[in-house]
Amino acid sequence: MDIPDATAMEALGAQLAQACTAGIIYLKGELGAGKTTLARGFLRALGHEGRVRSPTYTLVEPYPFDSGTVYHLDLYRLSDARELEDLGLRDLLAEQALLLVEWPERGSGVLPAADLLVTIEHRDEGRRVTLEAATATGQHLVSQIQST
Repeated sequence: MDIPDATAMEALGAQLAQACTAGIIYLKGELGAGKTTLARGFLRALGHEGRVRSPTYTLVEPYPFDSGTVYHLDLYRLSDARELEDLGLRDLLAEQALLLVEWPERGSGVLPAADLLVTIEHRDEGRRVTLEAATATGQHLVSQIQST
């Protein structure tokens, strides 16, 4: 799907949030592709009113909601996938949570497989977003987005 601007990217994030309660969503794309913008739309749709920034330096940022916690991970600065254990990845996965993971390839071998892979590509004008379901949860998300 073609996403013309940041407002449309946030709207896509909001659509994902409305369809999703738990799972793992990988956000892939080059620097500046719009991964954090999509995450911002997702979190705002759930009711977060504060600032949403990429957790590039903290690596993980929790956002608690009544329905559960959303963890926004940015693995760009991860030097070794095993560092995810030090971040408490097992604890995050043990609860009913949703993980939005930027730069998931940096956690390869340690990070669990995604339910949904969101790939964002730069275009001359706007972005091209591809949604790939890897599980039944991911298929549900894709069908919800396509039906709106």
